[in-house]
Amino acid sequence: MAHNLFYNEQTGKTSFFSVKQKAWHGLGQIVADYPTSAEAIRFAGLDYTVEKRPLFTNVLENDLTNGEDLGKIAVPNFYATVRNDNNSVLGVVGKDYEVVQNADAFQFFDAIVGGGSGIQYETAGALGKGERVFITAKLPDYIKVGRADLIEQYLFLTTSHDGFGSISAAFTPIRIVCNNTLNAALRNQTGAIKIRHTASANDRLKQAHTLMGISNTMATELEELFNHWTKVRITDKQVKKLIQLAMAPNKEVISNLELGLLDKLSSTYTNIVDNAFAYAMGNETQQMETTAGTLFGAYNAITGYYQNVRNFRDGDAKFKSIIEGTAKQRAQVAFNLCGDFARRGVDALKLS
Repeated sequence: MAHNLFYNEQTGKTSFFSVKQKAWHGLGQIVADYPTSAEAIRFAGLDYTVEKRPLFTNVLENDLTNGEDLGKIAVPNFYATVRNDNNSVLGVVGKDYEVVQNADAFQFFDAIVGGGSGIQYETAGALGKGERVFITAKLPDYIKVGRADLIEQYLFLTTSHDGFGSISAAFTPIRIVCNNTLNAALRNQTGAIKIRHTASANDRLKQAHTLMGISNTMATELEELFNHWTKVRITDKQVKKLIQLAMAPNKEVISNLELGLLDKLSSTYTNIVDNAFAYAMGNETQQMETTAGTLFGAYNAITGYYQNVRNFRDGDAKFKSIIEGTAKQRAQVAFNLCGDFARRGVDALKLS
C-alpha cells in the first residue's frame, strides 16, 4: 500500500487520525474537534512503547563443539527495537541509540506554548510496523499578509524507532487561501532541526522550540517580511526567470540559462517551468491583492505549483516531497531568491 500506514490487526484500526477532513488516503480516525495530546496519541494508535532488547544469533551445526549445542550467541553492542504491545521488531540499533517514546514526542509541542495551551493537533500517525511516527500541530496565532490573506503556523515532527533517521521538526506556515506549504525560514534562524537518538535526545527535544527559534518573534518577522514582499513589484519576465532559477536542478542548468543555451535544457525541466509560470499567471489565488504582480505572489507560485499542479506518483510521494524532498528544497531556493530580489532587484536574477 502506497500510504504505508500501520494497520493494527488487534484493534482493527489504521494508525492515523485527522481533524474534520479525511486525508488523501481516506484512512484512519476522523475526529470532530481538536484533541488533547493524550487523545491524539490514542486516536493515532501511537499509545505503544518501544524498548531495546538484546540480539542473539543461532549457532550453526558446524559450530557445535564435541556435539554439544551451545544455544544462541549474543550479538555484542547491537539491539533490536521492539514494540511492547505486539512484539514487532522495528529495527536494529547500536548500544548508544536512545529510544524516544511517542508520548515524549508530543512534549515538544507542549513546551512551545507552555503545557500545550493553544496547540491544535491536526494529524498524527505511524508508518510501516510503527517504526516511523509523524505529528502535525497548528499554533494559536496567524500571520496576516495584507488585509485578508492569512497564514496559519504549523509544526511538523517525525521520529523513528528503526535506527534510520533523526528526530526532525520543522516550522511550516500554511497559506489558507490556496493551501500552499511555504516552508519558510529566516536567514538568521532555522525553520527545522534534527536530533540524533542519543542519551541527550529527550532533553534536546524538550528544548527544541528554543533551538528552532519558534516564537512570537519569528512569526512577527515573517509577517513583516511577507508584507514587504507584497509591496515589491515584479514583472512577468522576472517571475519567469525566478521560476527558472528556483526550479533548476543543478548548476549546469543555471549556466545554460545565463548563456542563453535554451536548446540544451531538458524538456522535463522546461515543462516544469512552463507549468509553474502558467500557475503564477492564471490561477485565481494568484490574482489577489497580495499576490498579483508581487514578489510574494511569485514565491507562492512556486509553492503552489507543488501543492496544486505537479503530478506525483501518489499522495505519499507528494507528502514526502513537500515535507523533506524536492518541493521543500525548491521552496527554500525560491525563498532565498525572493529575499535577494527584495534587496537588489533584477540584479538578483542576473537579468541582462
